[in-house]
Order: sequence, then C-alpha cells, then structure tokens
Amino acid sequence: MQKRHRIQFPKKDMTSQGQDETYFYLQGSGEPRKIRFHDYNEIYQVPGLYEQIFYDRLKCTSPVKVTSILETAIMQSSENFSELRVLDLGAGNGMMGEELKKRGVSRLVGVDIIPEAYDATVRDRPGLYDAYHIQDFTSLDQEAKDEIISWDCNCMVTVAALGFGDIPVKAFIQAFNIISEEGWVAFNIKETFFDKTDVSGFSLMMRELIFSEYLDIYQIERYRHRFSIDGEPLFYFAIVGRKNADVTDEFLKSIDINLS
Repeated sequence: MQKRHRIQFPKKDMTSQGQDETYFYLQGSGEPRKIRFHDYNEIYQVPGLYEQIFYDRLKCTSPVKVTSILETAIMQSSENFSELRVLDLGAGNGMMGEELKKRGVSRLVGVDIIPEAYDATVRDRPGLYDAYHIQDFTSLDQEAKDEIISWDCNCMVTVAALGFGDIPVKAFIQAFNIISEEGWVAFNIKETFFDKTDVSGFSLMMRELIFSEYLDIYQIERYRHRFSIDGEPLFYFAIVGRKNADVTDEFLKSIDINLS
C-alpha cells in the first residue's frame, strides 16, 4: 500500500491561474513544497503522489473513459481489442497503460519525454510495458524512430497530455504517422480546444484533423475529466478515430502550422 501524503490546495481566492498553472503544497518535515500540477518530473519522484492528487482527490476518469470508448469503437468493426499493438504517447507513470492492459491489448509501447516518468513506471508498475522509450518526438532521430516503428503499432493513445504544451503538434503528428494505416487513434482534449476563439496551433490542428481525410471519427463524447481544486467539473472530449493516411507537411501548412 502506497504511503498517504499530506497535500494542501491553495485557497479559492488564490487560484486565478489557468489549468496548466494550478499548484498544490506538499507538506513534509520542513517548509511546504509548492508544486505545479504540470511539474510531472517532481510529482513522479514521490511514490503515489500522482495517483493521490489526480485520482483520489480530483477523481480523474480519463484512462477509463478513453479506453472504454476505444473498446466500443472497435466492437463496431471486425477487429478485436486484444489485437491492438498500442503506442502510448505521453505514457507518464502508466495509468493509461494499466487500463489498456486490464482489457487485454497484445502489445504496449510507452513513450514519454520525462525520465522520471519511466522511473516511476518501473518502480510502481514493473513489466507493464513491452518497451518504454524516453524520447522527444519533436526531434526523434532515425535510429529511435526505426526502433519504435519495429513494434508495428496499430493504435496510438494519448490521455490528459494534449494542448498545454506537454505534447506539441509536431510530437502528436510524428506519433500519428508512425502507427500503421487504418490504425486506431484515441485521445482526449479539453472542451475549449474545440472553440473557434482558440487560435493556438494545437487547437487549429485538432479541429482540422478531426474533419480531414486523414482521420475517420468513430466516436466523440463529452465527459467529466476530473474536478478542479475548487470542486468544479472540468469537461473534456474523448475522441476515437481511424487513421486513413499519414499527415503531410502540406496539410499543416494549409492551416498555418509548421512542423519544423
């Protein structure tokens, strides 16, 4: 059983920052330690801290939700969930991978940019992934790319990691293009990324990709991702589709997004 940590959220009138700037205090023997929610490298170093904050306190449902709608979409096809060879982009400490493995995927390859994520996975969920690569997908060298391609993944998942700078456009497209044609793609995004007033590169890319020739959408579902520290629900969209072809540079340039 993991140790319970003493954590404290700031008072409501102190939390005017955006979701990616939210923080908490980790209480210990000395001064309280201030940690942002997106300081994953610090959070992963403390066993059980990530789970306690996001799953116990804030009731994150995304791994279960995204896995569930992926399973439902595959049931509509002639394929089996157990035949999936999954590339888990932004795998973190294995929460999404654990949910996929429960449902019997045949192969699971994790990718993250943070070494602490790999260390936490090995520490807390040893043997979960068939391989786990620490790589920056915005500058993936050919040797690393060939190694990941050799796993012949026919599905890409990424959960709770898109749109805040954690996984840039280039990294998402690189992973999308690595999986096989007609491979499955499952991810979630904050509901505001569908708002046309959001003109960030990531939001533009997502809106265009979802309705493009490169991806056939099977399911889109709005759901409660988790609660904020103030107890307000944060809504996301869970999306499952099927890849038709690799995304080209020309497509991204047509919506003023540059991969370089």
